[in-house]
Amino acid sequence: MSKAARAEKLPNGTWRARWLDADGERQARVFPKYGAAEDFLIERQAEATRIKAGVQARPPEPHTFDELADYWLEHRTAVKRSQKDDKSMIEAHLRPALGGLQLTAITLQRVDQYRRGRRHLSEKTLHNHLTMLISMLNLAIELVWLAAAPRIKKPKLVEQDYPWLKSSDQIGALLSSAKLEDPGVMELYAAAVYTGMRAGELLGLRWDAVDLNRRLITVKRSYDQTTKTAAIRHVPILDPLLPVLTEWKVRCWSNDWVFPSQRGTMQHPSARVLQETLKRCQERIGVAEEERITFHDLRHTFASHFMMRGGDLFRLQRILGHKTVQMTNRYAHLAPEVFKEDYARLVDVVPKGEPGAVLEMGAPGRRRGR
Repeated sequence: MSKAARAEKLPNGTWRARWLDADGERQARVFPKYGAAEDFLIERQAEATRIKAGVQARPPEPHTFDELADYWLEHRTAVKRSQKDDKSMIEAHLRPALGGLQLTAITLQRVDQYRRGRRHLSEKTLHNHLTMLISMLNLAIELVWLAAAPRIKKPKLVEQDYPWLKSSDQIGALLSSAKLEDPGVMELYAAAVYTGMRAGELLGLRWDAVDLNRRLITVKRSYDQTTKTAAIRHVPILDPLLPVLTEWKVRCWSNDWVFPSQRGTMQHPSARVLQETLKRCQERIGVAEEERITFHDLRHTFASHFMMRGGDLFRLQRILGHKTVQMTNRYAHLAPEVFKEDYARLVDVVPKGEPGAVLEMGAPGRRRGR
């Protein structure tokens, strides 16, 4: 090891590694043991040699996670629909844990430590946190703030069954209960059940996007922003919904919004009709607390009944606005004909015997009676 790089013992028993970087600038770092300091210095000397020889790029200027978080919130979160989710994950979790660290100090070990400290969170929530962290570190690489990011593994999510109204009687009971609420409540719930549109798409829906003659709804926005996929799509007005919307257009007090607030303005994500009112409608008809659905589950209800009644999976994808059919595929098993062509498969490999007989088959190479 050259004189330009050396490890010296400090009064507290730790070792300080001192070296000259490729630009001749003195650098220092403290290690708990001499061996770790020595290994680090050898690597730094080799790195400086490679940089001077032009075979390795210079390391990025140092930046902290706080700087990266600020950049993300200003340039990425500001143009996203899920701004609140981004801010919550960064300010309540990622920044408190990683904020003061240099980006190069966010190692796999540090990420594992982050995971251990959040065992109280659900797998889905932790998955979202790590997805955000991976995206932020990738941005740091694009900004040339970081040379490489650790290979972070997210927890594998087990697909959960989704709640939905499984019978026409359940749908009818909910809509009948909604009729006892303010005008527009039943109409909104019916639109959700019979179109599968998201809450923001319905509350951001204007009458000029509803063509009752052509029986089409043009979905352009979610609340006052673009749709989730930033794409415009067309949703058919099915037979059960057509008379509901036709009659509602006559009674609605807004010529602009289809499902306005009492003041005639657009309703927002915190609107009571999406939560409190829906809960009350279910309580009124005796739905147990553990069986209650959310507003988004009305979207699941539409998709499930669409497939149960012979709907086409790819057409459902377009109606729901999914980017890929994989997202829609969770409803495929409900199609009535889904296994019809498979029932006779393997019939030629059934052992000979009476139909329906249970045939005892011992393990190969073993005799019974032992």
